[in-house]
Amino acid sequence: MGATATSAGGGTRITAVMNAIRQRIANRSLTPGGKLPSVRAFATTMQVSTSTVVDAYERLVAEGVIASRPGSGFYVSGQVAPLALAEIGPRLDRAIDPLWVSRQSLESSDRTLKPGCGWLPPSWMPEAALRRGLRGLSRAGDAALTDYGTPLGFPPLRQLLARRMMERGIEAPPNWIMLTESGTQAIDLLFRFFLETGDTVLVDDPCYFNFHALLRAHRARIVSVPYTPTGPDIEAFAQVVAEHRPRLYITNSAIHNPTGAVLSPVVAHRVLKLADQFDLTIVEDDIFADFEHTPAPRLAAFDGLSRVVHIGSFSKTLSASARCGFIAARPEWIDGLVDLKIATSFGGGRLSAELTYNVLRDGGYRKHMEGLRARLSRAMAETGSRLRKLGIEPWLEPQSGMFLWCRLPSGLDAADVAREALAENVVLAPGNAFSLSQSAQEFMRFNVSQCLDDRMFETLGRAIDRRTSRASLARA
Repeated sequence: MGATATSAGGGTRITAVMNAIRQRIANRSLTPGGKLPSVRAFATTMQVSTSTVVDAYERLVAEGVIASRPGSGFYVSGQVAPLALAEIGPRLDRAIDPLWVSRQSLESSDRTLKPGCGWLPPSWMPEAALRRGLRGLSRAGDAALTDYGTPLGFPPLRQLLARRMMERGIEAPPNWIMLTESGTQAIDLLFRFFLETGDTVLVDDPCYFNFHALLRAHRARIVSVPYTPTGPDIEAFAQVVAEHRPRLYITNSAIHNPTGAVLSPVVAHRVLKLADQFDLTIVEDDIFADFEHTPAPRLAAFDGLSRVVHIGSFSKTLSASARCGFIAARPEWIDGLVDLKIATSFGGGRLSAELTYNVLRDGGYRKHMEGLRARLSRAMAETGSRLRKLGIEPWLEPQSGMFLWCRLPSGLDAADVAREALAENVVLAPGNAFSLSQSAQEFMRFNVSQCLDDRMFETLGRAIDRRTSRASLARA
C-alpha cells in the first residue's frame, strides 16, 4: 500500500521498494544473512511490477545493503549495527547534545549545581506525604506489595485522574485512561503505537530535548515549526503540515518546555483545524499541569480526545523515584496501547500507582502544590532579576512553572558558556539542545528552583566574562 500511495512514476516506485526493504532491516524483521522475499512475491506485496522490484534490489546491491547469490536469491549483507542514538541525525558537540545534558544532570554528585536540569530539588518535594503513603502501603494486602497490576492500571487512581482532568475541561472516563510508569514511557509507547521507521513527526522549535532523543530512537524523521509566546507559528505550521504531512505533532500546551509560554485559544483552534484537514494526530504532553495558577487551554479539551492524545505524570511534583504517568485517549487507541504495554512491560507499576493515589487523595497534596507554586513564583522573580544583572534577558515572563528561557549577551554561544561552567561543576542547558534547526545558540534554559545558590550566578558570570574576553581578543 505504501508504494501505491506515493508512486507517481517508476523512480518513486523503486524508491518505495528500497525504503520498504531498508525499514525491514532497521526493525530487524530482516536480519543479517536473511533471505529477501522473491522478486515476484515482493512485487505482489508492494503492488508494483517485477521489473520495479528487480531495479530496487539491484540498487540495494550496489549500495552494499543486500547481496545477490546467483540461483538462490537476494540476502541481507553484513551485520546490522546496534542502535546508537548519538549517531542518529547530525553529530553534535557533546555540550549541546540532549543526552549529554541529561546524563550530566543525572550522574553528577551532590556538589554539582544543576540549573540546567528539569526537576525540583529533593527538599522541595512532599517527603512527609510520601512517607505517610508508604506507611499506608506497608499495611496493604499481599497483592498490592507483590502482584502485577492490571493492564489499564489501578482503578481508583484512574477514577481520580478522570475527575482531575475534568477540572481542565477534558472529558475522559476511567476506561479511556491507561497508567504508565512515567511520562517518558507514555511517549515511548505512543511512538511505538503510531510510528513506523521513517515516519515524519512535527515538533516545536525549541521543544523538550528528550522528544528529539526518543524520536531518533524510533528512527523517525523530525521536522519543526518555530514556537511563539502564544503557541506554534501558525503560518509556518500550516506550511509544514501541508509540505511534509507529519504523522504526529508532539507539544506542551499549558507550560511549554523550555519557553514557559502558554498556548492561546485562537492558536489552539487553528492547530486543530489544520490537524483535521491533514489527518494529523497530536500528542499533548501535560506533565507540568499542577504548576499552573490558572488552567490554560488544552487541545484535548477543545478536541474531545478525537485526534489528541493527552499524557501526564507526577515525577515533577510528587516523586521522580516512584514513577507514575498516564495516557488519556479514545478507547480504540487505549485498547491497542494496552496490548503494547503488556508486550513491552507486562504489568503496570502497581506499587507506584497505589502510592501516587494515596498521596493525591490526601488533602496535603493540594496544600503542597499551593506552597510550591508560591515558592516558584518567588524563585522566578529572583532568578530573573539576577540574570538581568549579568546581561541575560528572559524571552518572556512565564505565568507559572520552573523554566526561564533566556537570551545571552550578544555574540555569546550558549554551548561555550556551558563548557566553561561545567569545569566549575555547574550543569547548564544550552539552547541548541532544544532546537532542531540549531537556531538557539544564544539561548539557555534556566530551572529557577535550581538557581538559588550564589555559586551558580558567580560561575555563570565568570563564564560569560571569559567568553566575552576571548571574543574581543579574536576580533582584535
